[in-house]
Amino acid sequence: MMTYYILIGLIALVSMSVSSKLKRKFKEYSQLHLSNGMSGAEVAEKMLHDHGIYDVRVISTPGRLTDHYNPKDKTVNLSEAVYAQRNAAAAAVAAHECGHAVQHAQAYSWLQMRSQMVPIVQVASGLSQWVIMGGLILSATSALGSSLMLMGIILYGIVTAFTLVTLPVEYDASNRAIKWMEAKHIVNQQELAGAKDSLKWAARTYLVAAIGALATLAYFVLRFLGSRD
Repeated sequence: MMTYYILIGLIALVSMSVSSKLKRKFKEYSQLHLSNGMSGAEVAEKMLHDHGIYDVRVISTPGRLTDHYNPKDKTVNLSEAVYAQRNAAAAAVAAHECGHAVQHAQAYSWLQMRSQMVPIVQVASGLSQWVIMGGLILSATSALGSSLMLMGIILYGIVTAFTLVTLPVEYDASNRAIKWMEAKHIVNQQELAGAKDSLKWAARTYLVAAIGALATLAYFVLRFLGSRD
């Protein structure tokens, strides 16, 4: 069990480090004002319209780094620091979230798969580790423990698969954003470099989450196999 806590601790440290770096990058490129004077909301609306999308609303949402695309009500939700600001970081985030709207409009297969997984992942993420822990506790005294642990591993495997499917969705949205901003001359070369760097660190948060989930899943599998020896 101590090995598990050490693993979780290491993953948490790496995650916090990447998250902290992302916040610093966002702050840095928030000082790089766009030469065209466009706000994040204006960038988002232009990207949507350039892709023939007119049924998606761009709205402001409270918080910081809370930006997301909601396919259910077709809204691009931009945080207050992105919606009204006119800098490279805001443009990058706004275009990235619109990248998801473009994926939705074009029926991008990885996004469709991710959306279909959401309901079961919501259940699996809440239950998996409790079931696994219950299995570990009972395995020493009951055959039921092994079955519970296996069930928990399957549930956690679904969660891990979700983090892996998320990677191509996020990287593709960033690639769409960068290509569009460059092609439409939304940013100059300095601003483009800042936008790319911002999105690179944002993507790394998802990468760390996926690696952490894989490492945790591998640990649980090894514990399960060891309990059967």
